[in-house]
Amino acid sequence: MKISFAEPSLPKSGALVLGVPGGNKLGIVAKEVDKATDGALTRALKHSSFEGKAKQLLDVVAPAGLALSRIVLVGLGKEDLSEKEQADMGGRVFAHLAGVSEKTASVAVDFGGKDQRGMATQIAFGAQLRSYQFAKYRTKKRPLKKHSLSALTISVKGAATARRAFGALSKVADGVFFTRDLVSEPPNKLYPATFAREVRKLTSLGVKVEVLGEKQMAKLRMGSLLGVGLGSRRESQLVVMQWNGGPKTRKPIAFVGKGVTFDTGGISLKPPAGMGDMKWDMGGAGTVSGLMKAIAGRKSKANVIGIIGLVENMPDGNAQRPGDIVTSMSGQTIEVLNTDAEGRLVLADALWYCQDRFKPRFMVDLATLTGAIIVGLGHEFAGMFSNDDTLSERLSAAGETTGEKVWRMPIADAYDKMLNSDIADMKNIGGRDAGASVAAQFLQRFTNKVPWAHLDIAGMAWSNKTDDTVPKGGTGYGVRLLDRLIKDHYER
Repeated sequence: MKISFAEPSLPKSGALVLGVPGGNKLGIVAKEVDKATDGALTRALKHSSFEGKAKQLLDVVAPAGLALSRIVLVGLGKEDLSEKEQADMGGRVFAHLAGVSEKTASVAVDFGGKDQRGMATQIAFGAQLRSYQFAKYRTKKRPLKKHSLSALTISVKGAATARRAFGALSKVADGVFFTRDLVSEPPNKLYPATFAREVRKLTSLGVKVEVLGEKQMAKLRMGSLLGVGLGSRRESQLVVMQWNGGPKTRKPIAFVGKGVTFDTGGISLKPPAGMGDMKWDMGGAGTVSGLMKAIAGRKSKANVIGIIGLVENMPDGNAQRPGDIVTSMSGQTIEVLNTDAEGRLVLADALWYCQDRFKPRFMVDLATLTGAIIVGLGHEFAGMFSNDDTLSERLSAAGETTGEKVWRMPIADAYDKMLNSDIADMKNIGGRDAGASVAAQFLQRFTNKVPWAHLDIAGMAWSNKTDDTVPKGGTGYGVRLLDRLIKDHYER
């Protein structure tokens, strides 16, 4: 779908979308349309239940006098909408227009309070996000119906300014789509080597990409990460991405992702029901990869490190056993009591490598780590655990702005003690109680006191329903959140 911006004018064809705040107060363009059609909009409003409330929509067949196919009235509820509400509106508009098989449409933005150009860009952003489809494996026998909407024009005063602002947002959407693509791929197509191959393509945007294989990781003594992949025929990988958009003297910020491309649970085998969902156990690595594409695409003025640990957790005769003890890169030993608590083993070495090599200002790791966080927070928030209040507050604020929300959860000495082992420095599980907090406490042991936040995105990386800007499937959660964190605080 092509998205363009233009100065306000009545379109000559296609659909016209008009925003209407509560109380059915018509905007400038809506009044022009009403006048040109001898009060058609006024009559339509009078004889409907539409009141301009948020998320209401009224579809009016274009009356005589205009060369349009239809007029769509969208309820605003209020004129000063948040960025998320504006983007959500764009997503709803796209979904409706595509659903009624419109090919071209225009949205007249003469509402939205003081910053109409900002609203125009967010509407376009939301429409772009909602337009995503993953259909590459559909055959001609059962093709996925393609969206009919091929062109969307946003008309607003100061269109050139809005167009430039959308240029950066569109690159963020590219990053979101990259993450959605990765998360949606089947595990026979996406495994550590092919994942790394996809990430290498970011070099075309200026991202420096290094891929460490098992021999290199063995030299670094990454026994924790390597132990997870012992049962797989697929070689484990560690991918390091660097974007240097800021001054050379500025310390980088770092993001680390769990990339278990398929998780059977290993010898601690998962139940068969739902195991197919474990193709998206690499969601954290997918988010970090999408973030790097987003910031490189929009030429972020920050120095950013992205590190992803890629493994496949399989149960063959060489697989790691419950009761094994592995030595992490940090030198700390880990008693592996449950091979299905593997993500933390991957992140242990990735986090230590990150802080040891790059000395970052802070680290944020993302992982589909525990089912416990879904029990606690459902699919509305990612669980956030952190040793740094400032970083936590900034992540929370970015989540509220973008709609990719986080909720701070506790870490404490009591949880840390649950990890104590009789025969090693620690064990990789602590029992049934406080599973998400205990997992976070495990990860903190590998941060070496660097400011750090852990985002458990187990409930957020995949969705079984569609919302305004996120189609069913891989969500791309976290790309917008972390891009906003960087933009608001680390590009100055």
